Amino acid sequence: MAGDTPTRSTIIPGMMYRNAPAAIEWLCRVFGFEKHAVYPGKNNTIMHAELTLGGGMVMLGSVNDGAYSRLMKQPDEIGGAETRSTSLIVQDADTVYARAKAAGAEIVFDIEDKPYGGRGFTCRDLEGHVWDIGTYDPWAPK
Repeated sequence: MAGDTPTRSTIIPGMMYRNAPAAIEWLCRVFGFEKHAVYPGKNNTIMHAELTLGGGMVMLGSVNDGAYSRLMKQPDEIGGAETRSTSLIVQDADTVYARAKAAGAEIVFDIEDKPYGGRGFTCRDLEGHVWDIGTYDPWAPK
């Protein structure tokens, strides 16, 4: 790590959204993220945003015609598939599940007690990105 400043999370998923301002509000309201930094762009776009949840973070921005954006595909461009999912560790999966359903998330795998521990579900957000949400904490002592 660079310098003497400790880093909370050394892996930070990056995502792109067609309507990033709406996605930021949705992710904060539904999943409990907090805005760490949001850098608006032209025409109601987001150049870069950082959302935190506990000790983790996701970074996101608006889909655009730049070189980096061309490396990414949105789920609806590839038949709804993803090449990765993002896992969120939450205190109360049932509460987040209820908020996700009420906010129009597509529930992919219903909430259940997991055989490896914890309780969770899988859903798609407002633009089809896959999220695994649950109480299982892989960092907890075994």
